Amino acid sequence: MKPTMETAAEENTEQRPERKVNSRAEMEIGRYHWMYPGSKNHQYHPVPTLGDRASPLSSPGCFECCIKCLGGVPYASLVATILCFSGVALFCGCGHVALAGTVALLEQHFSTNANDHALLSQVIQLMQYVIYGIASFFFLYGIILLAEGFYTTSAVKELHGEFKTTACGRCISGMFVCLTYVLGVAWLGVFGFSAVPVFMFYNIWSTCEVIKSPQTNGTAGVEQICVDVRQYGIVPWNAFPGRICGSALENICNTSEFYMSYHLFIVACAGAGATVIALLIYMMATTYNFAVLKFKSREDCCTKF
Repeated sequence: MKPTMETAAEENTEQRPERKVNSRAEMEIGRYHWMYPGSKNHQYHPVPTLGDRASPLSSPGCFECCIKCLGGVPYASLVATILCFSGVALFCGCGHVALAGTVALLEQHFSTNANDHALLSQVIQLMQYVIYGIASFFFLYGIILLAEGFYTTSAVKELHGEFKTTACGRCISGMFVCLTYVLGVAWLGVFGFSAVPVFMFYNIWSTCEVIKSPQTNGTAGVEQICVDVRQYGIVPWNAFPGRICGSALENICNTSEFYMSYHLFIVACAGAGATVIALLIYMMATTYNFAVLKFKSREDCCTKF
């Protein structure tokens, strides 16, 4: 009996192997390999699904990143930079205004002839220009030392992977150590020099307080209490009047120029002292960082051999 067409079709489908249906992505990859035979060695990596991706809980969070960043901050250099900027700003700003007020006091009360204090005026003007240079230099130097502190702290704590340093970097760190020591010694002299006008103004102020005291006020000896600025070497001995006594000296102490200059010199001296402390902190921080860098570089050299 002849098989029907339906039976033959069923037998034909049973004999044929099952055909695998390819996706569109696999067809495109096959066409690419056929066009470029050299790319057959490359393997196809499927795009990971959402389940294959790492969980957000496994990655470091914001708190861990903040702790890591805070660990690389050079706190000693940061405190020294803040002190240095504050001290230099106080010294330069207050010193500039106080010097201008001192010149005004000398011209109005102690040296009426301009030729007597011409040299002093030139020296004070030169010192004001030096103040501008000091402010600019220390602003730049403080930023450089802070950046050097960030670099060395990160290198020492190995926050950025493997420890790496060069001989040039160690030489630069050593140069900063030497320069900071020299500047520290120089600022000790500046601090001592800034205390001289404070001492002079204090003597004048204390003399005025003696004149105002009840024991001397109303007596004939008040006019014998005097202040002679010529003995300080500010003006020459032939300057006129150069010496102020009694009620005239009391009037000078009551002027705004004297009051402001006296207190500004005190603030400038305090600013110089703050700068000295900042440079001392810089000395300790840069010396420690340089020593650790040098020790670490030697340790790495020994481990290579």
